[in-house]
Amino acid sequence: MADADVIPIGAGGRPGRGSGRRTTPSAAARALARPGARSKKTARAGKPAVETPVEPAEVVAAEVDVPAAPASLDFAGFERVVRELFGEDGERRVAQWLAFLRRRLSGGYDVDEFGYDPDLTDQVLLPVLRPLAEKWFRVEVRGAENIPADGGALIVANHSGTMPLDGLVTQLIVADHAHRPLRTLAADLVFQTPFVGELARKGGATLASNDDAERLLGRGDLVGVWPEGFKGIGKPFAERYKLQRFGRGGFVSAAMRTGVPIVPCSIVGAEEIYPLVGNIASLARLLGVPYIPITPFFPLLGPLGLIPLPSKWLIEFGEPIRTDEFPDGAADDPMLVFNVTDQVRETIQQTLYTLLMQRRSVFF
Repeated sequence: MADADVIPIGAGGRPGRGSGRRTTPSAAARALARPGARSKKTARAGKPAVETPVEPAEVVAAEVDVPAAPASLDFAGFERVVRELFGEDGERRVAQWLAFLRRRLSGGYDVDEFGYDPDLTDQVLLPVLRPLAEKWFRVEVRGAENIPADGGALIVANHSGTMPLDGLVTQLIVADHAHRPLRTLAADLVFQTPFVGELARKGGATLASNDDAERLLGRGDLVGVWPEGFKGIGKPFAERYKLQRFGRGGFVSAAMRTGVPIVPCSIVGAEEIYPLVGNIASLARLLGVPYIPITPFFPLLGPLGLIPLPSKWLIEFGEPIRTDEFPDGAADDPMLVFNVTDQVRETIQQTLYTLLMQRRSVFF
């Protein structure tokens, strides 16, 4: 065919479309011609795909719908929340908790022959008591330097308060100030109570017997005893801060046999947490317990009556009374044991009177 018109290639045959001085592919071409892609016609014809230039990643991402990468976690915000909840040492405390959970799940913790679980005590039981002692009772401690830094010793304290919270708080105070665990001697009823007995053993308590006391003292443990027992915590509010009998002095003979010092401990404030104004004796005998307390708020307010009053506590540890200077066989001398027992009791009683005079009021 001669003299045929030549029409430039372009959309709709219009001159200039698809031609010109542009040297880079258009956006439509880039979208279709991805690396390794072939057109439908080329694929049907069996021809090899034509390699196309690879555009920079940011250009392709701008023109093609590519899923965005997931946003990073807000670790800074998490750290702020931890510090607000747990204070400046929040990260350390969270790390300790995670390590504690790992040990519990893997069984990587120790329990001694008495059932004491130091890991559970330090990480769970004592931290639960700490706000109660520091914020609610506002415990003021004196004479903590009289607690021996090492070796066996017997801490003897007065008992009061209807519920034995004074023993738990004393255990916390010794751990925080002397940095030693206090192994407490508890009555039979504690270990006969479901759940309470198991928890008490894990927290360091053991039966209040001379054999157990001597074994603990002989191996260098710090042991706590409340010789008044239920007579002390169950006495009427009118007899507050008047010490009951200290038994037959079994704790003194245990200290003498092992040659450890006796540290008198006087506690003011526990008498007012549950003022005991009555006792349901018939129900107590039926249930086999020492007493069923009646306080100004219990059982009148039900469970709310179990909330202790926020009395101001003072705890003082007196100078140790040495027992290693007594001659052999002194623990078998009833008169000598009685005299030492009376000396410990009188020291605690006089210190209680002094602390009561120094305390401004029950709740301040």
